[in-house]
Amino acid sequence: MENDLKLWLADIKKSIVEVYDFLPEEKSFPVFQKDLKTRKAVERNLEIIGEALNRILRIHPDINITNARRIVNTRNRIIHGYDTVSEDIIWAIVMKELPKLEEEIDRLLL
Repeated sequence: MENDLKLWLADIKKSIVEVYDFLPEEKSFPVFQKDLKTRKAVERNLEIIGEALNRILRIHPDINITNARRIVNTRNRIIHGYDTVSEDIIWAIVMKELPKLEEEIDRLLL
């Protein structure tokens, strides 16, 4: 595996771990919703995940990552459409999509 690809996959993995570290212990949406610092930290890590995946797709457009293009589009929306990003969408991404992405990244890093 080439060095850049490994680096970007590792960046994605690191950001996923950081998202989980930032989340409230009880994984409660109302607690998350009230915590501005946590919301911003999670959003920042989703931006990093999307940017790293965007770089990967430029070199490996057929990489086996589910919803790769949607992940990049989410990054773009957070950055460019920051005023249209809702907390419930971010929460849903973290709860439903991040675990699957983590599994896929772990497989690719083997």
